Amino acid sequence: MAPVDPALLQDLRVRVGDALVTDPAVLAAHAHDSSRAPSEGMPAGLVRATGTSHVSAALAWAHEHGVPVSVRGAGSGLSGGAVAYEGGLVVALDAMRRIRDIDVANRTAVVEPGVVTADLDAAAREHGLFFPPDPASARWSTVGGNIATNAGGLRCVAHGVTADAVMALEVVLADGRVMRTGSLTRKDVVGLDLTSLFVGSEGTLGVITEATVRLKPVPEGPQPTFRASFPTIEQAADAVAAIVAGPEQPEVLELLDALSVEIIQSFQPTGLPAEGAALLVGQTAGPGAIERAESILELCRALGATDGHVSEGDDLLEARRLANPALTAKGLRVSCDVGVPISQLAAVFRGIDDIGAAHGRRVAVVAHAGDGNLHPTVEAGESADEIAAAERVIDDITRLALSLGGTISGEHGIGSVKRHELPWQLDEAALDVQRAIKAALDPRGILTPGRAI
Repeated sequence: MAPVDPALLQDLRVRVGDALVTDPAVLAAHAHDSSRAPSEGMPAGLVRATGTSHVSAALAWAHEHGVPVSVRGAGSGLSGGAVAYEGGLVVALDAMRRIRDIDVANRTAVVEPGVVTADLDAAAREHGLFFPPDPASARWSTVGGNIATNAGGLRCVAHGVTADAVMALEVVLADGRVMRTGSLTRKDVVGLDLTSLFVGSEGTLGVITEATVRLKPVPEGPQPTFRASFPTIEQAADAVAAIVAGPEQPEVLELLDALSVEIIQSFQPTGLPAEGAALLVGQTAGPGAIERAESILELCRALGATDGHVSEGDDLLEARRLANPALTAKGLRVSCDVGVPISQLAAVFRGIDDIGAAHGRRVAVVAHAGDGNLHPTVEAGESADEIAAAERVIDDITRLALSLGGTISGEHGIGSVKRHELPWQLDEAALDVQRAIKAALDPRGILTPGRAI
């Protein structure tokens, strides 16, 4: 698009004051996110919002002048949703980091979008509560970003995705109007469910400036972790299906293939066992947690596990959280987040092995196995040709997941990286409905255009 007229930027400065940043170095640092999506150029400005009024004024200005807006929290997104537009405006929410209220009686918290996920969890735990969503990036990702992508994480098998924790939102619409959705009650069937509409909308329909979220009581007693090694990935997948269908429900249930374990160990030794083709890692919580972990381990042994152990502490889960930086450091940098029904885990792992072999590329897989969400990561050099070759592997894996009744994204969102895959999963009527909703709420198409929808 044409460069923004300096007079228009001055008008924006009048509206938002010092929240407008035009320093080239700052703009360059906010022009990309953590995804492999290529840069689209330098934005004209950045509004570092410290309150809803800044967001409202910025969007009203962009709406009036047809300036594309990218919305940014911590920049930890992996789908390219926060990449800046050439000559566009970045609305940054990371400075909106106040926890406005923790209501112990009602087990809720009211937070601004820039609150780091782990910080909210830590604050809640001071009151004997915790925030259930637990993405692997919890130490740096923000609550607003998690809501915008409907993030998942390690505790999904027990507590669901981010949407299950969201009760009410404050949202700034594309023209600057501010609206509220939801309520503080457990039941609320007044009108359309607008809260759910904005959860997972990836900044295409409005900008979240406040969220009321559910908290849960911290389980009493120890929270042991367990691990089990399997000779084949199929045996591990079968064990996951049996655990999920059984009476001893875990808090966490993660699966790592042998290549992932090897790479994590070389990146930072964590004590993960190196034997076997797959490693199952989990955690139990609440009454009888140790006994339930032992029971799960016995089930794993009955299904072929050759090594197993139950211990206290979170070392195993911390090792799992190292997967993304470890794989990236070793050149496995092109990934996806497909999901499949639990019963299809063995089939999808077999298929991924076949696809990697057919392309001559190493593919490492870590998975939130308890909910069927996989993160295959393909090795690739830094050149455009290398990335393109790895993308073809990811496309084949995605088609495989769909053929098994799965989805192209379990938790990272669509952004720009996966937008070409949308017609693979959604029929034309579904796509038309999404476009119609987008046009109704953002008629000038300024909010995250060309992404997600």
